[in-house]
Amino acid sequence: MVGSLLPADIYARYLRQRGEQVLCICGTDDHGAPAEIAALNAAKPVAEYCQEMYQVQKDIYKKFNLSFDYFGKTSTAANKELTQQIFKDLDRNGFIIEKTIEQFYSHADKRFLADRYIIGKCPKCSYEMARGDQCDGCGSLLDPTMLINPRSSLNPQDELKLRTTKHLFLDLPKLQGRVQQWSETLVDPSRLVTGIIRKWLEEGLEQRCITRDLDWGIPVPKPGYEGKVFYVWFDAPNGYISISKDWAAQTDNPEQWRDWWFNAQDVCYTQFMAKDNVPFHAVMWPAILLGTEQPWKMVDYIKGFNWLNYEGGKFSTSQNRGVFTDQALELFPADIWRYYLMASVPESNDSDFSFAAFAAIVNSDLANSLGNFISRIMALLAKYFDNKVPAYVIDKVDADLMQRTQALCQSIDIAQDELKYRDVITNIRALWAFGNEYLTQQQPWIMIKQDPQQAAQVLVNCLHLIRIFAITAWPIIPESAEKIMHLLNSNESIATIPLQQAVKFAVFEPGHEIGTKVNLFPKIEEDQIKELTRRFQGGQ
Repeated sequence: MVGSLLPADIYARYLRQRGEQVLCICGTDDHGAPAEIAALNAAKPVAEYCQEMYQVQKDIYKKFNLSFDYFGKTSTAANKELTQQIFKDLDRNGFIIEKTIEQFYSHADKRFLADRYIIGKCPKCSYEMARGDQCDGCGSLLDPTMLINPRSSLNPQDELKLRTTKHLFLDLPKLQGRVQQWSETLVDPSRLVTGIIRKWLEEGLEQRCITRDLDWGIPVPKPGYEGKVFYVWFDAPNGYISISKDWAAQTDNPEQWRDWWFNAQDVCYTQFMAKDNVPFHAVMWPAILLGTEQPWKMVDYIKGFNWLNYEGGKFSTSQNRGVFTDQALELFPADIWRYYLMASVPESNDSDFSFAAFAAIVNSDLANSLGNFISRIMALLAKYFDNKVPAYVIDKVDADLMQRTQALCQSIDIAQDELKYRDVITNIRALWAFGNEYLTQQQPWIMIKQDPQQAAQVLVNCLHLIRIFAITAWPIIPESAEKIMHLLNSNESIATIPLQQAVKFAVFEPGHEIGTKVNLFPKIEEDQIKELTRRFQGGQ
């Protein structure tokens, strides 16, 4: 959520608000040994299990208010057709080679085991539960034969033997020059993504296996490879294109996916991901697309993120340690999570979740700064003006109020455009703080006794600030922002107001009726923090 889905949604909402034509797509990565293992543990057919998990994830993301134009999956006819065609293009262009390799064979299952079915000690960091394809301890990509004390994850007592078998490989060394040239066009101000790419290229790309001995996956369309499927890393990224095809198929123009993916010169293409996915999206998949020698749209910007840790360690499902997306919304509304995650997003380095830090940000920013400001203004307008906008002078806006508000909104706009989410939150926080500072300095509750007209002017200015707060915060906390607009009794469509047009202090007509005081963001109490910390600390 923090390193991919949520920032992508915020960016898509911001662009739509700005009036851009946007296609925001995502989906489940269905194939591979992990799906087979999970289905086996659930005692269900793998296709049925993946469909259930697809629906579970789709429902969770909808509850988080993620505004995908289409949420698809990779186990579709469109992805099968696309992946097989991409393979044929690569094969025709001389980038596919056949090799005989040694692979672990299970006597119990009477078949070769895919790398995800093999676990053992990592040769690089000594992590005991490294997988045959990657170590979760240090992030290194591995081969099953590299593991120390390898064993089957399905049956640790199973006798494994190395046997020779044929597989197909992508000849990445032949494509390294093309990847290098393409990577120089990639926009990456943080240097996280380009740093990872440079490391891979400096070490030199190696031929990489693209086939596996599995039943679940996309069949390999080549004689002699019946019974084998494509390795999931080869077919899954193609899902970006195939899911776009599935999206287009739902519309009255089934071919419009091509406008985004094929000879798409006017498209700006951005991906969002955590750093462990960068090698596959910024090295492997570009090599695949470049090797087809077709005019596929290449990504322009990859926004990479570091990791969010839990209380100084890793999240762990097996140890019941940490908060996961299916549990989170049972604890707090989506907007609370959305705001906190962006306020502590791991952009420049890894960040750490704790309920104490979570509560501190929610209470300080949402409950105190934003929520309390709105409550105070609503209460004052109810007390002195019967929940109606008082008469005010349209052109009488304090110059400092206008200039500082415009400057902060411009900073938010720039940070959103540059995908700098810590900066987005910093400037939104500063905007809310400025509103509170303005209210405290003006003291309309005292001013109304000496100068009712000026007090009315100040309160109307604050009412306009609330509108500006809602517009600027909408990409991040959309549900709350819409509630605020409802409180203002505004008929504006917040989803189509660009940030550049947000700063106006003459929107509300005198006599316009507004809502009553509400508690938008209840505080998280100390007892809650202690209980949640205990509940999710693991080991239960």
